[in-house]
Amino acid sequence: MAGESAPEGPDLKEKGEEELWELLNDNRHRISLGVQPCIVMPYLRQARVLTEMDEDEILSSHNLTNRSMRTSHMMDILRTQGTNGAVALLESLMIHYPTLYTQVTGHKPSTEPSRFSGLIKYSDLTEYLIRAVTGMQNELQEARCEAGRMNARCASLESEIQQVMEHEEKSRSLLSEYKRIQRHLCSLQREVTNLKDEKCDLYVRYTTAIEEKSAMNMRLHDLNLQLQTELQKAQTENDFQKRRSLRCVPLAEASQLQEEVRSLRCQLLKIEKLNPAHQDILAQDLAEAIDSQMELAEQLKCYREENEQLHREKQKLLDQSECLTLQVQQLTLDCNMHQQKSTVIQNQMRELQTERDQAYLSRNEAQTQIASILAEKDTLRSQMMALKEAFSLHDKSHKDWQSPDEIELDWECSRSNFTDSSLPSRRRLCRMDAINPSSSSPFNSECEDVMASSIRSRNAEPPSPQSLRRREGALYEEENSLETLETDDLSLDDDFVILPSVLNDDKDTSSQFALGGTNNMYSLDKNSAPPFLVRSRPKAIRISGRVVTISFQGDALLTQIAVVGGNKTGVFVHQVTEGSAAHTVGISHGAQIVEVKYQQNQKALRVVLEDSTLEEAMWALGQVTDLCHLCLRPRQHDYDILLQQLQKNEMSSGDSFYVRINVTIPAGPKGSLAVACDDILHVTNTRPSDTDGSWYASQVHPCQLLALHSGLVPNYYRAQRLLIRAIEEMNFQTRKSQKEGRMEAQNRQKAVRIVSTGRQGRNPLWVSVENEKTKSTESGDTSAARSCVTLMPYTLVTPHFPPICRPVLLLPSILGRILDKKVAGWQGFELCEPEMLSASDHSVRLQKSELLEECEQGRNCCYTLQCVEKVMKKGIHCVLPLGLDCVRRLHRADIFPIIIFISQCVSSARRLRSKLHRQSWSEEQLLVCSKSEEPLLDKLPCLFHRVAPDSWCDQASLLTRLRTVIWEEQKKIVWVEPDLW
Repeated sequence: MAGESAPEGPDLKEKGEEELWELLNDNRHRISLGVQPCIVMPYLRQARVLTEMDEDEILSSHNLTNRSMRTSHMMDILRTQGTNGAVALLESLMIHYPTLYTQVTGHKPSTEPSRFSGLIKYSDLTEYLIRAVTGMQNELQEARCEAGRMNARCASLESEIQQVMEHEEKSRSLLSEYKRIQRHLCSLQREVTNLKDEKCDLYVRYTTAIEEKSAMNMRLHDLNLQLQTELQKAQTENDFQKRRSLRCVPLAEASQLQEEVRSLRCQLLKIEKLNPAHQDILAQDLAEAIDSQMELAEQLKCYREENEQLHREKQKLLDQSECLTLQVQQLTLDCNMHQQKSTVIQNQMRELQTERDQAYLSRNEAQTQIASILAEKDTLRSQMMALKEAFSLHDKSHKDWQSPDEIELDWECSRSNFTDSSLPSRRRLCRMDAINPSSSSPFNSECEDVMASSIRSRNAEPPSPQSLRRREGALYEEENSLETLETDDLSLDDDFVILPSVLNDDKDTSSQFALGGTNNMYSLDKNSAPPFLVRSRPKAIRISGRVVTISFQGDALLTQIAVVGGNKTGVFVHQVTEGSAAHTVGISHGAQIVEVKYQQNQKALRVVLEDSTLEEAMWALGQVTDLCHLCLRPRQHDYDILLQQLQKNEMSSGDSFYVRINVTIPAGPKGSLAVACDDILHVTNTRPSDTDGSWYASQVHPCQLLALHSGLVPNYYRAQRLLIRAIEEMNFQTRKSQKEGRMEAQNRQKAVRIVSTGRQGRNPLWVSVENEKTKSTESGDTSAARSCVTLMPYTLVTPHFPPICRPVLLLPSILGRILDKKVAGWQGFELCEPEMLSASDHSVRLQKSELLEECEQGRNCCYTLQCVEKVMKKGIHCVLPLGLDCVRRLHRADIFPIIIFISQCVSSARRLRSKLHRQSWSEEQLLVCSKSEEPLLDKLPCLFHRVAPDSWCDQASLLTRLRTVIWEEQKKIVWVEPDLW
């Protein structure tokens, strides 16, 4: 409304710089609150009043924590641009914030081109305005769509709320009904309880009445006996008095006696009659006794009915047991039948195994026959080719008119002459089976003669599994004649057999055969092999992954072969020197060197090179000075890929591994790279060209696997000497002032990290040299000198990418216990709670290494891995109130905590005095705890973050610093060392 009523004012270009900025500064608060920098930034960039660096500074600076600060900083940067900055800002407000523009300038906004200052060309301005309008329209359309979705969502939520209210009403009614029924049930239970009490009272009264009745009956019986006795006595006396009175008693006395008798009779009648009140009580008790007797009769009837029902149920259970018994019998029969079937099947299997063994035996016999036939075939073929050569030479040296009989006679004569000649006889034709180093001692003179004369077996063996593997592993055969043998390579895929004599002392003799007279050429013995190549039997199967062992004289082996590759791709044969022993036995490029065996100081050593670096491989091959055995695996395709990558400069070698730096190395000449302790390097070449004792590596970005700075660094043993020298300088330096000593101590902690090889006893970054007899990690004099020091300047690390929220461990432990509850109170954080375990569960989890730390000794209240995982599943940070011992257990479970160590000094401990006193701790205890735990941090297999004591001033700033550190550490890659212990 204000924009519609405001008049259009003069052009912005007519105002001066101070006037414009005074206008903007007057409304600075309003602009800072109402403008979003990301919206006006494109126009300011296009008007060239802001650069890309300015934009990054405004949007990405950590010091600008809110939008108002970013907008204010943007205005400060535009102030340096003078009039153009003010005009561009006002024009951006006119486009994107017309209401705010009107409030600032008091003029109505307009999008006519004449209203703009000309900082942007007309075409660019039109395009920008169209794009801005289009964007606003899109935002409006999206807002409308979002409003429609929200309305639909609101309607659905209202319907759900209505349903929930109805459901709640039903729940209330059901709850009220439930309460009513519950009250009624309680009243019924009270009535039942009262009835039970009354019943108990009746039982008591009935019992007392019965007891009183029995007592009354006994009393009446006693009274009756007493009355009868007295009556008898009175009758006896009366009779006696009668008789006496009849005799001598006068009439007066007799009348008196009669009266007494009548009075006694009256008393007797009174005694015989009972009291009516007592009779009523007895009658009432009798009636109650009869009622209780009827109730007992009813209960007895109920008990009888229950007994009958239980009897019927017992009968049903008996019937079910009979059915189950029948089923068990049926299952037993089925089981026996299945056992019989399985027995029959096993017998059939045994018969089949017997037939199979017989078939194997017949197959072996057939293969033996085939082998003998092949041997005879090779012999006949050699004889046939010898005869052809003899006939061809004979035809050249004799006339065409000679008869066949003469030719046959000359051939026989030549054979006899050759037999009688003094020339040495040649060995038989041999198949190309490599010498097995384990079958005989590699350092025996007989083995050396066999190796020098042949690289294959001498006899045709039956095709047992070992023989078949040797036949399938034949990789080196030749297809050339004797004349081209010395110039052509022995390819892995050739299909010829090399004469054993051409590899050793018979070479001169073979030249005599090739250049000698006709008599020698014709003098061929039947059992001797011809002096040239014979095509062997074609192989039926080729296994490219088979490892082949080749034995030869490896004097100065690195002059015979050149290698390329590394630990990532494997070490391959790159070039073979012609005429060398390696070339003679048929080694060619493209074969991977798996391992090398050689003798040194009367010990047979074995070096595995399958995953070694190029430096390790060249060192191991340089140790060979005598007979060696190379284990090769053909991988021509992988070798071609490696060569293509090297030619395209996609990689400098086949090496690729990550190391953690344990010693600070300053920059040196020839492009050396300066590295600091705890840096991560990606080594890509362990033998760079024109350098000795150096690696080519690059520093790794802390949050991504990207190379930052690249250059040369000392190799392992040069860096080890630098580490020893740095430690010596630290131990033997002169005493200085206390302040300088503290500063140098801090620098030394950053410059050196002491790490040894642990129980391994050898460098994990170097190839393993094993003794063939003892299988111990021994080597020659050179390798012994390399492994005598256990200090490690570099340690291997592997990258890990943990989930979104990692656990947090605060150290020192005393300060961590104070800050844990504060940090756990933040949003997105939760304190790890201990778990109460039973004794059995405690022992089981202790064996599985799932217990991180115990709260109290004697009570099975422990922090477990499950407690940490439970919090992490919620997608929040788990605050660990634990010590350093839990780190390795967490790493074994692939949980990588954020470790933050807050360095302490006297002044920093003084800032936390009040917090420490509340927890009954002192400043000295905090300093002692920090001093004792700080050396243990270097032994951790991962990196940690150290908070300097001067980076915070109180608890609030410390908590703010911790929040920033946790946010930064969460984005970083976790580098973990192998467990050397």
